[in-house]
Amino acid sequence: MNLKVKPGLGELLRYLVELVDEGAEDHYRAMNVAYRARYTPVMRALSVGAETISDITASTYLTQGAISQSVGLMEKDGLITRHALEDGRKSAVDLTPKGRALLKKLEQHWKVTFNTIENLEQEIEYPLLSVLESAARALENNGFSARLSEEKKKR
Repeated sequence: MNLKVKPGLGELLRYLVELVDEGAEDHYRAMNVAYRARYTPVMRALSVGAETISDITASTYLTQGAISQSVGLMEKDGLITRHALEDGRKSAVDLTPKGRALLKKLEQHWKVTFNTIENLEQEIEYPLLSVLESAARALENNGFSARLSEEKKKR
């Protein structure tokens, strides 16, 4: 008996993220760094000049809540510090010396990572990153819930 059902979009996306994160985590361990894949968007944003959680959020596809959680974990791991900005309404996020040293190790790894993604895209003959970005933009413009409602009206 074959009980396998066709996977849904969310299931495939979660599985893809799991496979990518597992591979990344293997290499962080091999590099002998205490690092979580979820820190990457924060580290990359800080490396190009982001200063606040709002800046980091604006430079990623993640929610402010997800960024705040990662920042909290990174602070506990000694990778970043926070301090109040002059207006007192926001706090700045800065890499610690430990965070800056880690960033130097990771920058080369990220170059290899993006080359690996390009190789994967050539293997599957599909521009995966572009497709995912396009799908994200389309859902920002017309959310999945609205699309479900529209589809139900057709039936």
